Amino acid sequence: MSTPAPSVWKQPAQVWAVAFACVVAFMGIGLVDPILPAIAESLKATPVETELLFTSYLLVTGLAMLVTSWISSRIGAKATLLIGLGLIVVFALLCALSGSVDAVIGFRAGWGLGNALFISTALATIVGAASGGSSAAIVLYEAALGLGIAVGPLIGGLLGEQSWRGPFFGVVALMAIAFIAVLALLRGPTETREPIPFTAPFKALGHPALAALAATALFYNIGFFVLLAFSPFPLGFGAMGIGFTFFGWGVALAVTSVWVAPVLMRRMPRTRIILVVLPMLALDLIAAGLVVTNAAALVVCIIVGGLLLGIMNTVLTEAVMEVTDLPRSVASSAYSAVRFLGGAAAPPLAALLWHAFDATVPYLFAAASILLAALIVFFGRRVLNRIDEPVEDALEDAEAILIGDAA
Repeated sequence: MSTPAPSVWKQPAQVWAVAFACVVAFMGIGLVDPILPAIAESLKATPVETELLFTSYLLVTGLAMLVTSWISSRIGAKATLLIGLGLIVVFALLCALSGSVDAVIGFRAGWGLGNALFISTALATIVGAASGGSSAAIVLYEAALGLGIAVGPLIGGLLGEQSWRGPFFGVVALMAIAFIAVLALLRGPTETREPIPFTAPFKALGHPALAALAATALFYNIGFFVLLAFSPFPLGFGAMGIGFTFFGWGVALAVTSVWVAPVLMRRMPRTRIILVVLPMLALDLIAAGLVVTNAAALVVCIIVGGLLLGIMNTVLTEAVMEVTDLPRSVASSAYSAVRFLGGAAAPPLAALLWHAFDATVPYLFAAASILLAALIVFFGRRVLNRIDEPVEDALEDAEAILIGDAA
């Protein structure tokens, strides 16, 4: 009798501690979404200035990703996670106490540093400590990402109805709980530390396959963050309306990232999935641009976009973990650095295009960026052939989720 595939949900306490902290960390991405118009109004900021709340956060996150593997290899994963969480608590509190948009932008940058230390180390920690193999661990990580991105806007809307400062205080409280959970539960055998050279992530980007995936993710993330960070303005909703819209978007993203993507990867090569889903996402963004004045239609496009983004997130993360023989922390840091830089550029560019032209153009710009990402994969198929190799064993665990862990 064959041994049942281990369930992705049956994990050590330390994995759940890190996964919970991941949920809260990813909540920080969407938490400010519902309060962007309120911040602009309360702090007398332009939409471009308000969008810099995303840019400062993502830019510093991306740049800091290049050194996180170097740091964690010297002080250990647990210390790196705790420093990252501690920085998020401090800078989220400073954001809540700020009196100007410039101060919030600056403190969001500090938040991004903590986020970089935490996120890149968390993925490597979950992959290393989770039972069931790397694929099951990545599904768990993507589940945390999806849940965090879904709940973030909802909590942001609820707290933002009281004050634009509310969501920041919420992050402080939740991240403090995550800090305590990681401190108490992340235990195990003493880590065998192998110091990683400072230049490792930079050299990693010289690997053709990793460079192709990083470039793909850069342009993909432009589309991702135009949809996430720009859409609150043309929607014209209050904080709760925006919160519920992006809660639906986040739930859609979580469902496809955890349940749909593994099924597709079992039946199709990863490059084919990417080359099918990215053009569909571009069409969705074009549709969003065309119906931007109709709030209900725009909400539909946003949620459909979430379904497609969830598939892409999981496929790209799996591909990066498998495309080279580099240490996972190095590959993740190098790839994530480039990916977040794309996200950093998108929100202010979208706001500038909105004011220079109209609300349709940012979505067309996002669609063009997504198509460029697809072209990179299409012309890079030869160097990406490794991600299309059979992964039957790695995906058995993901399949166990899809059948409800009946075993």
